[in-house]
This record gives sequence, structure tokens and C-alpha cells, in this order.
Amino acid sequence: MAKKMTVVVEISNGGGARLPNITLVQLPPYSPELNPIENLWHYLKSHFWSNRAYADYNELEQAAIDAWRQAVLDADLMKTVCASPYANRATSD
Repeated sequence: MAKKMTVVVEISNGGGARLPNITLVQLPPYSPELNPIENLWHYLKSHFWSNRAYADYNELEQAAIDAWRQAVLDADLMKTVCASPYANRATSD
């Protein structure tokens, strides 16, 4: 049985290749709240990076790496933060 996959992309020209078992979900322009990666950036900024001072660039970079690893390696957190219910509705049978 073939698996279904949902891909969220921004298509500026309105075109794009049609691939089997993939549903393209077009996002309206200027809609960052619908883009799952924007939700992740917001989570990282609000939970790890806001209201902090770093001694230098290297410390800032290490804090970014540590936060990224802590967040993206937690599968349950990613399911919550990057949830896109509109995409599920677009592909439901």
C-alpha cells in the first residue's frame, strides 16, 4: 500500500509538478502562521532564545545548536509545535 505524504510549499508561479501520492498544499501569500517551520522558529525564540545575553558569537551559536537539538530530537514536541491541521484536512479521505 502506498503511503500518503503532505508537502507544504510556497509556489510563486502557481505551477509545479504533480507527483503521485503527494498532495501539494498551496499557502496564501504572507501567511507565516500556516508554515510549520515558522511555528518552530517561534517556539525556539520564545523558549530558548528570548531575554538572554551571550558573551560572544560562539556562545550564541552554541546556544542555537543546543536549542535546535533539544527541540527537534523530541518527536512529540515536533508533532505539537509543527502541527498543521489544515494540511490534514486537505488530504483526508
